[in-house]
Amino acid sequence: MLVEDRGQCPDQEVAVRGIGSLSVSSSPLRIVEISPPDIACRRLSNWGNIQADDVRVIRRETFEDGFQAQRHLLIAYERAERFDGETLIEGLPKSTLREFNCKLSFVPAGHRFYGWQTPRVLTRVTYIYLDPPDPLFDRGSGVACPTISPRLFFFDQAVWNTAVKLKAEVGNFGPISREYAEALSLVLMHELFRLERNVRSTACPVRGGLPAWQQKRVVEFIEEHLAEDISLAALARLVDLSLYHFARAFTQSFGAPPHRYHMARRMDLAKSLLQRPALSVTQIGARIGFRESSSFTRAFRKFSGLTPTEYRRHRED
Repeated sequence: MLVEDRGQCPDQEVAVRGIGSLSVSSSPLRIVEISPPDIACRRLSNWGNIQADDVRVIRRETFEDGFQAQRHLLIAYERAERFDGETLIEGLPKSTLREFNCKLSFVPAGHRFYGWQTPRVLTRVTYIYLDPPDPLFDRGSGVACPTISPRLFFFDQAVWNTAVKLKAEVGNFGPISREYAEALSLVLMHELFRLERNVRSTACPVRGGLPAWQQKRVVEFIEEHLAEDISLAALARLVDLSLYHFARAFTQSFGAPPHRYHMARRMDLAKSLLQRPALSVTQIGARIGFRESSSFTRAFRKFSGLTPTEYRRHRED
């Protein structure tokens, strides 16, 4: 097992090329490139078909990260909040989500990942690199290796738990650690396959509406990006439909147009946050994507008939 402990001092950071457009790393381990490279301490463990890269950002300044290789990348964000930035996985709309603590992202082999951010907190993230699964599966067992779709800022408890176990093995030596990590990699691939199957398993269409798997994909995306403006085109691309067909099918399935559904889910979250006295109305509005508290108040009153302050007062009575 190769273990590179890069977390002690800046001059021992993982060496990557300078990033302009973040080209693919020339390292034989094909790891995520971070620029500037000395902004992060990294500890990298290699167990053959799987590697784990424990990364700790040490300065609050703008940095980039990028990756593209013929291997899968699972990203586990332990702590991640930014003042500004964006994240893109090829095949999905870009995201400007500001808080993604305890979120996961999956980049399939061959897909490009790119992000930049001005961090609000010192980022902690684990990159897990998985070679395509053929070597991990017995070809005679009949276990299929389906294509796994890209996923940005999602959460699944089983995947998260396995990622945490792999992170805990970084720095451990010996054949037992290697065997354990390889077993975890097999479990992780099955968990990712399970997620993909769950999306596709219920594909019976609602008459005139979206099939269940398309409904699930769109709803998950909206939930993961509640605080952002989501275009109709971005949602339609998720399920490969024209704007007109998607808007009509979505309304048929959910009883409201996409924009109104998205706004209603924002207001549901606001109602939940208003039950937390420590948060001000301005803070809640900002958390769900409103830069001005007056805009939040107008939108909330339109959906609930009360201002946020009135709603909070009624809940306290």
